[in-house]
Amino acid sequence: MTNSQSMHIANINDTQIAYSDTGTSTGPVLVLIHGFCGSSDYWKHIIPTLDNFCRVIAPDLRGHGQTPAGSQTSTMEILADDIAALLAHLHIEQASVFGHSLGGYVTLALVERHPDLVKKFSLIHSTALADSEEAKVKRAQGMESIRSKGIQSFVDGLIPKLFAEDHLSTMSEEVQATIELGYATSPVGAMHSLEGMRIRPERNQVLREQTVPILLVAGSEDQVIPADRVFSVTGTHIQTVTINGVGHMSMLEAPEQLISVMTSFILEDRQVD
Repeated sequence: MTNSQSMHIANINDTQIAYSDTGTSTGPVLVLIHGFCGSSDYWKHIIPTLDNFCRVIAPDLRGHGQTPAGSQTSTMEILADDIAALLAHLHIEQASVFGHSLGGYVTLALVERHPDLVKKFSLIHSTALADSEEAKVKRAQGMESIRSKGIQSFVDGLIPKLFAEDHLSTMSEEVQATIELGYATSPVGAMHSLEGMRIRPERNQVLREQTVPILLVAGSEDQVIPADRVFSVTGTHIQTVTINGVGHMSMLEAPEQLISVMTSFILEDRQVD
């Protein structure tokens, strides 16, 4: 993770993608894709358990963590192609992919554009739905806020909404650490990501038409992406889990529970018809 272990740099797709690469070379390969105004450090409580039996790749998306922003909108397609290029750089033919929030949007684009790379995948507090018209307006307002007031003011308004209300007091140190991590986000990178999320298409068909196992994880107190938007498609190949008492950040709010859910999904050998 960004603050607790050394990061590697891959020169791919005309940028320098920072990533961590830990764990065992003989286990399943996982790719963990973080959410908006975060970094690979979002997985700091998750990786030390999973890398006991998996190889875990955790990149910083463009404009986040140690990866520079670039000069264009961070569309989900561009970010997905970065992940595909990173896997090629690492000579990884297939992986199980877990995407949190923005990372879930990237995961869906990756599955759509590079399906052979994905063994199974999970959306964690994310959705295959496009932004509503109201949400698109809020994305544009967010870009203007960053432009006029800076990234710190934007992050101060964003991060508390990501946690269950009770956790703002009981997990105040974790909330503050997440705010400080958000401050490190490139302002240009944040604006590029907001625009990329604003224009992303609906990808329910990706969930509906897949022939690989899918895990959808929601938080019972999520104010950002409620369960009905997470569970936008049902099917025998789709497992749905709601973690009680958490908001949008189960990897920080209830890591043990999320690890349990992820581990069961990783180790499950169910074949989808």
